Amino acid sequence: MIALSSRGLLLLLLLVGFLYAAPRFAMPVEAPIAEETAVSVSNKRIAFSFDDTPRGMGAFLEKDERPRLLIEALETAGIEQAAFFINPGRITPSDNDAEIVASYAAAGHVLANHTAHHSKLASTSVEKFLVDVDEAAEWLDGKPNFRPWFRFPHLDEGSKDKAKRDAVRKALKRRGLMNGYVTVDASDWYMEELALQASKAGQTMDWNALRDLFVESYLESANFSDDLARRTLDRAPVQMILLHDTDLAAMFVDDLAAALKKDGWQIVTADEAYRDPIAFMEPDVEFADGTRIQMLAAERGIGNRWYMRNDQKVAKKLFAERVLRD
Repeated sequence: MIALSSRGLLLLLLLVGFLYAAPRFAMPVEAPIAEETAVSVSNKRIAFSFDDTPRGMGAFLEKDERPRLLIEALETAGIEQAAFFINPGRITPSDNDAEIVASYAAAGHVLANHTAHHSKLASTSVEKFLVDVDEAAEWLDGKPNFRPWFRFPHLDEGSKDKAKRDAVRKALKRRGLMNGYVTVDASDWYMEELALQASKAGQTMDWNALRDLFVESYLESANFSDDLARRTLDRAPVQMILLHDTDLAAMFVDDLAAALKKDGWQIVTADEAYRDPIAFMEPDVEFADGTRIQMLAAERGIGNRWYMRNDQKVAKKLFAERVLRD
């Protein structure tokens, strides 16, 4: 069992009160891409990133409370610089989402492009997709701590359509945007979705088990990707972890960071991660979807490329057994 931080303990006490009162449990940029530089080979380095900012209501916390808790947790964890991939199309004049985004930058974290409206390339024309990219770029232009990185929503880089994939790759280069790939994923968004469903259904959850499942899944995923990278590249690149701007991330990211450090991982900045040589590789694969390491492995014919807990059937079963005690 992973020990709760003092912040985590306080948060859980607040949540107990919440659950007692509620039923017991949904224009182009011109900045240049960084030049490739030599990166020394070292063991187990990892950076943090968060998708889908600003995000709506989560499972348990007030929407305005989550950013404050997340910033506090990142500081507690010693994560000096995470990357937040922004969907500016969700920002309206009637909310304070722009201020939330600004608060992440003010805390030392960096902002990057995730399209304005979270378009999925496989089901969108190249033209419409690039309009969505440009709308986000226009909003981000001039913002503090902006980086010229672009992350594909759903990690979908065109799926089986190579012509679409290549057209968007060229268009991103013209815009000075580098692929903000990920290498470590454990579908935290789905875990949050399951927690929200349980809450709405009035089911009781084991909070310690939920925390442990979250941390364990991402630690396993990091080590899985490290092994896959070594089998594929014969070295250990800097890993980039994919999280989402969720309640669970705000509650448990410091516990995750502590577990990674205990396991021998060094937490580095997003800037350092995207200086790794894999940032300048473009895998030529039949199915352009998933993490950068998975696609590089597929290009080289390396087997055992998928982390099992990203299978929703597996994740749902684990959640039921360990968190709901079903």
